Amino acid sequence: MALHTSQSVPKAAGGTPPGGLRRPGGLPAPARLRRGLATHWYAWAMVAPVVAVIGVIIGYPLVRGVYLSLTDANERNVERSIGVNHLPATYEFVGLDNYADALTGDQFLSTLGWTLVWTVSCVTVTFGLGLALANILNRRIAGRSFYRMLLILPWAVPGFVSVFAWRFLYNEDRGFLNKLLAGGGIDAVPWLNDPTWAKFSVITVNIWLGVPFMMVALLGGLQSIPGEMYEAAEMDGANAWQRFRHITMPGLRSVSTTVILLSTIWTFNMFPVIFLLTRGGPGEATQILVTQAFKFSFEISPRDFAQSSTWGVLILVLLMAFAAVYRRVLRTQGDTW
Repeated sequence: MALHTSQSVPKAAGGTPPGGLRRPGGLPAPARLRRGLATHWYAWAMVAPVVAVIGVIIGYPLVRGVYLSLTDANERNVERSIGVNHLPATYEFVGLDNYADALTGDQFLSTLGWTLVWTVSCVTVTFGLGLALANILNRRIAGRSFYRMLLILPWAVPGFVSVFAWRFLYNEDRGFLNKLLAGGGIDAVPWLNDPTWAKFSVITVNIWLGVPFMMVALLGGLQSIPGEMYEAAEMDGANAWQRFRHITMPGLRSVSTTVILLSTIWTFNMFPVIFLLTRGGPGEATQILVTQAFKFSFEISPRDFAQSSTWGVLILVLLMAFAAVYRRVLRTQGDTW
């Protein structure tokens, strides 16, 4: 006789299953909280100072920025002191007007478009080169340690030093690159003075800076894949591409997820490369969202703190939306991988 598995298990009085077992999460929320604090009080005590510091360093500026984005605050109406005279703040609450102006204006949309091109280009090329170099260095080749050290060098050098070095290389009159081209009879290239070449130049520098991180992370992931899997696949007749597709890429999935997400966030907010290399120029050709937000606060007159805060909040919302969508897509792929 077939068992009817759809029938519910009888319960004792009070909703507790037979045998006195409680369902997971049966305790009320306050009781679970007290139990968690009593059990893990030492961990909470260790984390509390870090949470407090983060709250002061990040939480307060974030809340302050959101508030300013809802006002018309600028250099002329904020609280300030001129000599012995103290002038109170006179800016007013304007609601979502700043967001409406930003999202309907051409400046934000055009800057967002270039920021997306900049981010996708840098992350895609960086990931591809990092993966290729990691595969090469994961093999037994002569001088492997030397090559690893050499390829990590761009990551070890402070970013601003690297950018200034590249700026010297890109100099149209005395730069090494144009002197190299002149030796071959090629006219000088306006690396930083032409909009198209300037975009190519900043992408190249950011790729050069980002490849070492990607390579090291992916190399660590490659070394965690058991070699027996490759040996078994080779014995079964799998070629190099099939081994890469069915063993390497699935084995690197967790590492790839993390590095792509981190690289996207870093590149989207990569202020030093753009600011130190081109300052957003020529004109506004290489201006990304974060450098434009900086410009509102420090480079125009009067300094527009409200607009700068608005752009900062929009950047945060865009990155949070990307992270949520990216995580959901990966979770969906994980269910059907």
